[in-house]
Amino acid sequence: MSRVPLLAACLAAGPALLSPPTAAAQTPPAPAAPTPSPAARSADPAASAPPAAAGDAPVRTLGVVVVEGRRVPSSLPTQIPTTMESATRAEIDRSVNASDAEDALKYFPSLLVRKRYIGDYNHAILSSRASGTGNSARSAVYADGILLSNYLGNGVGGLSFPPRWGMVTPEEIERVDVMYGPFSAAYPGNSVGAVVDYVTRMPTRFEAHARVGLVVQPFELYGTKETYRAWQASAALGDRAGALSWWLNLSRSDSEGQPLTFATRLRSNGVAGSAGTPVTGAALDANNAGQPWFVVGAGTQYHTVQDHLKLKLALDLTPTLRASYLFGLWQNHADNTPASYLRDPSGQAVGSGPINIGGLAYTGGQALGGADFTVQREELRHAMHGLALKSSTRGPWDWEVSASAYDYGRDDKRASGATNTLPGALAGGPGTLADGAGTGWVSLAAKGVWRPDPARGAHVVEFGLQQDAYRLRYRTSTIAGNFLADPAGALANRVQGDTRLRSLWAQDAWAFAADWKAVLGLRAEQWEARDGRTDFSASSAIDHPARREDALSPKLALSWQWRPQTVLKASLGRAVRMPTVQELYGATTTTNAQFVNDPGLKPEQSWTGELSAEQDLGVGRLRVTGFAERTADAIYSQTLFDSAANRNVSRVQNVDRIRTTGLEVAANTQDWPWRGLDLQGSVTYADSIITRNTGFVTVPGDTVGKWQPNIPRWRATLVAGWRVDERWSATVGARYSGRQYRTLNNADVNGFTYQGVSRFFVVDTRVVFRLDRRWSVAGGIDNLNNDRYWNFHPYPQRSYALELRADL
Repeated sequence: MSRVPLLAACLAAGPALLSPPTAAAQTPPAPAAPTPSPAARSADPAASAPPAAAGDAPVRTLGVVVVEGRRVPSSLPTQIPTTMESATRAEIDRSVNASDAEDALKYFPSLLVRKRYIGDYNHAILSSRASGTGNSARSAVYADGILLSNYLGNGVGGLSFPPRWGMVTPEEIERVDVMYGPFSAAYPGNSVGAVVDYVTRMPTRFEAHARVGLVVQPFELYGTKETYRAWQASAALGDRAGALSWWLNLSRSDSEGQPLTFATRLRSNGVAGSAGTPVTGAALDANNAGQPWFVVGAGTQYHTVQDHLKLKLALDLTPTLRASYLFGLWQNHADNTPASYLRDPSGQAVGSGPINIGGLAYTGGQALGGADFTVQREELRHAMHGLALKSSTRGPWDWEVSASAYDYGRDDKRASGATNTLPGALAGGPGTLADGAGTGWVSLAAKGVWRPDPARGAHVVEFGLQQDAYRLRYRTSTIAGNFLADPAGALANRVQGDTRLRSLWAQDAWAFAADWKAVLGLRAEQWEARDGRTDFSASSAIDHPARREDALSPKLALSWQWRPQTVLKASLGRAVRMPTVQELYGATTTTNAQFVNDPGLKPEQSWTGELSAEQDLGVGRLRVTGFAERTADAIYSQTLFDSAANRNVSRVQNVDRIRTTGLEVAANTQDWPWRGLDLQGSVTYADSIITRNTGFVTVPGDTVGKWQPNIPRWRATLVAGWRVDERWSATVGARYSGRQYRTLNNADVNGFTYQGVSRFFVVDTRVVFRLDRRWSVAGGIDNLNNDRYWNFHPYPQRSYALELRADL
């Protein structure tokens, strides 16, 4: 993984590369350049780009090297001197057992994706320096400039809103780039944590690729002792003929995940006596507050079958003007089949009714019911489109216009009802149908680039207009007969609403002296929320009034080439994260969960700054970054378990003030201390504290002075890769995260349990062998040390991966 600034990435789009998100935009074509090996990058950061053509010698500028190569550009604003990291396709293939697109981020400094199993489509949220795994709306994820982040909501309270990772497969990734912090005016306030851009492949000649893979996970926890498997297969074709290039990618994943949620009973809620069915099989554990409880069964265990299709077309209308179109289709069939651990005296499974565990009776409201073991069946079909027209003259003016759309064509979740218990629920019975069809978002953007003096490049001025519109339509209906097959019945609850963000932005990259560069930017935003309505039931509803907010977000970045091998950087930016439709209007109730919305939420406002020193070591690079963030009115969804109601209850709220300060150190070497050995690592310290909050969890003041949820004090990564020869490579990677809390009052003192968040130390391995020019085989083990760690749900245990690839 190249731990170098992305200014060394490419110049294919001219001195200024894309900075705002653009839909399916690719620069006009050029001859392909081979991906350099780490050996070629060992002495100079120019190696993060392809080798320059004859006469195009690298030029060192402000601690980076710009190479006149022809590499597919990132959409990230590479003119901004702030912290950026990247990983190329070759580096990902060599070092990561990548089954999903988010796996490419596994060893980036300060990043964590809460991926629970292969194909995790509803909880895999990105965490960054000062943003936890409950805040999906505090990062921005793009693929070829099209938004994958789901700003219809935040986190997983009530509904789930992680990025749409399934719209990208690992095989199509050419490069993944990350910018830390809200330092570009081209992005909305959701960029406060990080901006991720996946650049996918576009061929310059005929290509054909195929891959099959298998992951096996033996899993043992509580009353579960099973082996789960995930099969994956993909194929891709691409070509270029004259002015037209195209790319087609198809894939299928058939994945079994481990149990994720569990039915429990607090020991203290049991009543001494003989009432209820005597049962065995309950596992005694402690909840996240340290209270003893019995784990009586697995409530959620997914089997998903996912299909992915991606079509990309690019047409060069002139040598400097390209039109491009992208279509993506993702569909998923998911089965959740719960299982009770309890057995009666005759050995039969017990999934309902009063029970007795070792002389403690659970009757009445504590008896087993449908909320403990909810059967679910989901059918999802989502599509995205992207259209762009872009010029690349490298002259005084360039421009582009783009549009993209993401559509929930089908989004059905069928679930058994509270009175429908095991084993009958597996065959049907009463339940609900939640329908999200009609939900989605549309983005429009226009951008200009002005270079007053292209030869000198003293100024590069970028400016643009954007509009992002979000539409949430979610109806839950009751089904009195067979929830597995019958159509929707009476209305149970419904959420609907629209938000729109209009933005005008500009920024100037100004090389005002030989060793200095400054980037000054400003983003003006107008946000509207309208047509909000919450139906709590068929007879109770609220129409919410329209709202409007205006915001200005200044940006500043400065770099100084202090010494030939040392560059110093400083960045400061304001970000305003607007409330999402779900947070405003999304009160929902399901069999085992409830979400409480707040239509009066204030926008979240953050000031983020960082200071960095980057040193070229000759054999690699070293970066030290200090960062700080002050957030006012942080938007938080807090999930607490109501043991009496046997239900998770989530409530969204503003937290008055959160302060975060920290230090990040990242380094990499190539061919050191011996040829073929590549090392990279990072260590992050973050002190993130709630400093003021008029709200509370239990009693006033109980959150003040507490850690921000899901932000550990310490994180670290270390990767050692050995390129044995041109055919063999082997990699060992390690990831560490310190203790953290999930609740605002830090009451969850036990992280190693269901609904807890634990520290972890995980070691992964991967070996790749190229049989010949076309065929390769790879194998690896994730979580080699079989660490049993948690983030509300249990993470995967030791998993064995094997894959076979063909590249023609």
